[in-house]
Amino acid sequence: MSTRAESPIFTIDVAHPPLPQQEVESLLLSTLSQLSNHPNTRILKIVHGYGSTGKGGKTKEVVLNWTFRNRSRFRRVFKGEEYTPFNREVQEMRTEVGLFEDVDLRTPNPGITICWVR
Repeated sequence: MSTRAESPIFTIDVAHPPLPQQEVESLLLSTLSQLSNHPNTRILKIVHGYGSTGKGGKTKEVVLNWTFRNRSRFRRVFKGEEYTPFNREVQEMRTEVGLFEDVDLRTPNPGITICWVR
């Protein structure tokens, strides 16, 4: 009998329902602090949505600004559009943390951001 390995990805949805900017940042910081001490979960997937304007929404902007301010805590941050199996840095991340299944890896998704936690 085999046991299923724990996923290296932790997903947090800050878009459904939409949250105020301060709540989004507080929730992300709390989640990042928990993940920094977790031995197996090294990837934070943030679902922020894309917004109805076709250019990305306010929550996406809040998330990207937050990842920039906290960049020293990440090895790499991938916008959803960059998160593909053909991206060399995504391949490097998957090799290092272990190959894993992720439906978002198959199709670029501008409604997510992937953070490779240090």
